[in-house]
Amino acid sequence: MDPVIILSVVMLIVWGVGTWFEAPGWIHLLLTAGVFLLIWRIATRPAAASPGTGRNKR
Repeated sequence: MDPVIILSVVMLIVWGVGTWFEAPGWIHLLLTAGVFLLIWRIATRPAAASPGTGRNKR
């Protein structure tokens, strides 16, 4: 698994646990950063190469 995806999931877990307590405002940056990293990494991850598909197929 990709380390960036793992980091973003950890950030979201820390944010979720942190919201149960009186968290300072900066803890909500973990939500923003975690969601951004997760979406960014999934969107930029190269597609798995499978036989018979791809742009160079003629």
